[in-house]
Amino acid sequence: MGNRSNNSSSLFLIQFLIIIFLGLTLRLPKLAQRPMHTDEAVHAIKFASLLEENRYRYDPREYHGPTLNYLSLIPAWLSSAGKITDVNETTLRIVTVFFGMFLIFCLYLLKGSLSRPVLLMAGLFTAISPAMVFYSRYYIQEILLVSFTFSAIVSGFRYARTKKVAWAIMTGLFLGCMHATKETSVIACGAMILALFFTRILHTLQRSVPSRFTNKMKMGHILIIIASASIVSILFYSSFFSNPRGILDSFLTYKTYLHRAGHKVWHIHPWFYYFKLLIGSKQGGYPLWSEGFTMLLALIGFMTIIRRKHRDIPETHLLRFIAFYTVIMTIVYASIPYKTPWSMLDFYHGLILLAAVGASFLLEQKSNKWVHGIFILFIIGGVVHLVVQSNLSNFKYHSDPSNPYVYAHPTTDVYEISDRIHEIADIHPDGKNMFIEVIYPGDDYWPLPWYFRSFPNVGWWNHVDLSVPAAPVILASPDMESDLLEKLYELPPPGEKTLYVPLFESYTELRPQIEIRGYIVKELWDKVQQQ
Repeated sequence: MGNRSNNSSSLFLIQFLIIIFLGLTLRLPKLAQRPMHTDEAVHAIKFASLLEENRYRYDPREYHGPTLNYLSLIPAWLSSAGKITDVNETTLRIVTVFFGMFLIFCLYLLKGSLSRPVLLMAGLFTAISPAMVFYSRYYIQEILLVSFTFSAIVSGFRYARTKKVAWAIMTGLFLGCMHATKETSVIACGAMILALFFTRILHTLQRSVPSRFTNKMKMGHILIIIASASIVSILFYSSFFSNPRGILDSFLTYKTYLHRAGHKVWHIHPWFYYFKLLIGSKQGGYPLWSEGFTMLLALIGFMTIIRRKHRDIPETHLLRFIAFYTVIMTIVYASIPYKTPWSMLDFYHGLILLAAVGASFLLEQKSNKWVHGIFILFIIGGVVHLVVQSNLSNFKYHSDPSNPYVYAHPTTDVYEISDRIHEIADIHPDGKNMFIEVIYPGDDYWPLPWYFRSFPNVGWWNHVDLSVPAAPVILASPDMESDLLEKLYELPPPGEKTLYVPLFESYTELRPQIEIRGYIVKELWDKVQQQ
């Protein structure tokens, strides 16, 4: 009997490691292939101050919490990077890859609490989900928040089962990391409280025997959780006590975000926006993008959990908690007008867990071998389609607007812009110290600061400054052209005018429909052509 149990555990471990390998295969390769998104570039430049000057100050108006910046120090130090010019996209994105994988690893901690088929399906769906994979390769906070949230739920469940102080501390630590990662963590915390309440209510209505999962917590343990969470949050927001004001700002920031939720017009979307992304889209000769397979299984999983007959085992309580939590999170995020596609990960991970229950339920239906066979083929087909989509979305359509997860993303033209500027620097007398003007209304020139991080003399403008001498290389919005012509050809006195020629030979974009034009002194351009 013991050997059979050991063999079963070994088989489960091997299956889980295969899933981990699959997740890494989809997340690790070619991390620098996709252009940096504006948000990624902003966070990267913010990180530069921490890396080079050991200075970080939480800004309650922008950038979100400090964890992404501080955790980025680890791969930077491991690669011996002392300046932002020593850092590349892989160094930064490996942080989010790690937490995308940690999200899968946390499932292993539920071994013995959830059935192995459910755990394996949950790990598999998380590993291959196009949305999860795509944003695990994105240098933004979202996958960190999802990972910390699920870690808090797992730790909380382990505490509920064992009542051990160690798990209470871990729960608090992850709750603190949630708060120190992104302001929307309060939504997840509120959903957890409501989900626990509904789980207890359902338990009571069904007149089940008392459960350790639904028993009241000891006041001392509650205080330990609060203290652990507070310590982590205070350490991060105070920049490890060098900026005490950051602690207060971490709460004052909600005034900013409540205002932003309904006023940034370009991020305002209808309530069904996330469902439309997930259910599917198809353009011309492009692939069918859809995670409707997961959505359908999630619905089956939810019905399975609510109607479950075995009401008093820990698995049932945890799954009901996840079901309620997911429904609450989904409703809240659908209701908030301000929407970005990566924000849906906060509730979509819950749907993936429910989908695992749904898939496990279908595989258990063996009364009719034909129906059972159809269910197996359905799940295999769905898994294959998800893997294919993940591969295409990350390695072929990584910045193509047909990809539903590409959102206001820079085009690959940014590589041409960067390469051209570096070519010019190679033949300019000042090298990378040459003066460059970048002019775009609303400071909408991102992600160029990331690609120009090795150029110390770049002037970033949101208007044409007539008082500043013209740089030998100028990048500007077409809207700035009339003011720029005045600066170049009307203001200089006779004999001091310099001829400028176009830097790019064709239409060049920062993002779709966001054109940028380049101008270079003709004498310098002739040298570039000769080179």
